[in-house]
Order: sequence, then C-alpha cells, then structure tokens
Amino acid sequence: MGNLEAAKQTPRFSSRLYTAAEEWWVRSLNHPFVEELGAGTLDPGRFIFYLKQDYLYLLDYARMYAYGSIKASDPDRMAKFAELSYSILHVEMGLHRGYAAKFGISREELDHTPPSPATTAYTGYMLQVAAQGTLAEIVAVILPCMWSYREIGLKLAAGSAAMEHPLYREWVEMYSSSEFGELTDWCIGLMDELAEGLPEQALLKLEEHFVMASKLEYLFWDKAYDREEWPV
Repeated sequence: MGNLEAAKQTPRFSSRLYTAAEEWWVRSLNHPFVEELGAGTLDPGRFIFYLKQDYLYLLDYARMYAYGSIKASDPDRMAKFAELSYSILHVEMGLHRGYAAKFGISREELDHTPPSPATTAYTGYMLQVAAQGTLAEIVAVILPCMWSYREIGLKLAAGSAAMEHPLYREWVEMYSSSEFGELTDWCIGLMDELAEGLPEQALLKLEEHFVMASKLEYLFWDKAYDREEWPV
C-alpha cells in the first residue's frame, strides 16, 4: 500500500483521483477473488472465467491506446501510445494466450468467448470516452486498471501463498514486476501533466471518469468471482 499512501500525500491531481475513488480501490483490494488468489485457494473455475474475460478486455484496452495515439498532440506521445497498443496486441496477448493454455484454455476458446455483462459495461464505457473525449479523459479511464493491478500485484507478492502456487504465482509476478511498475508510473505522471492548468470543470470530468472506471474495475472482479454471464 506504500504507493497508494505516497500518492495520497503528494499534492498532485493523481492524489485527488485516488482519494475520490478510494472506497472502490479498498473494495477491490479486499475482494474475495483477490484475497483467495493471494491465499492460493481461488477456485480455478473462477480464475478461468476471469482469464477469458480479461482477454476480451485487453483487445479493447489496445483500442484505447490506439485512440490515445489519435488524440495525442505531439509526436512523442503519439509514438508512445502506438507502441503500447502494438505491445498489447503482439506481446501481452501472446503471453495471455500462453498463460491461458496452462489452464487448458485454447486460443479458439478465447477468441469465441462472449463478453460478459460486466465486460460489456466496462469496455463500452471506456470506448465511448475514448471516441468522444480528450487524451486526458482517455488516460483518466485507463489508469485505474493499471494502477490498481500494480497495487494488487505488490500486495500479493509480499509473502502471500500465491507465490508458492504453481499457476497463480506467474500472474502475481507479472503485475508486481518493475517493468509494469514503470509503465504505471508513466501513466500516473502523464495524468498529472495533462491535468495541469485545466479548469475545474474539466478536472471534475476527469475525476468522474476515474471513479467510474474504478467502480467498473471492482465490478469486473466481483462478476468474475460469481462467473456471471448473460441470462439464457
């Protein structure tokens, strides 16, 4: 929790965002899915449901970075967002497919998984913001996922039973890695840069997006735990 506490004490816009969404972040960090994952006792069926939905989420997450490249106003930021979109599609998706295979999930099964109600709500909201909003709004809506995953990864890496689990350990190591931490810090820093000098009305909109994405992030964990699909 050190990074979260540091953010709360730093007079930056990202600190304000965290404070606004704190209730939902605490709920996610303490959700039974995360706690059982850390204890190494999470039902594999719940994790498999999560992996399938996360695969679909990553596809739209890559689209968010493509939108970021379009909305960026300078070549360096355009290149960074394009690079991240490419990396998700050509590196992270490949890693995800390889990891899913360890649970017996084929690429065909991943590609033909229908999005759950929670996934539809989350990615639909993000893509609407990306299509209609500014670069700052895009960053506000993608940041909760990255930032909270970093915090969950660090929490579980700190001596949890998951580090001894033959399959869950790899997930924890990914999101507690220094590489993922550096990417998260970049995104937090960019949020602060883009918010600087904006009028209060614009800052309130960014805060609204951040809080909503944090709520949807919690919902993603919650409905993965319940394995909720569309009613037949």
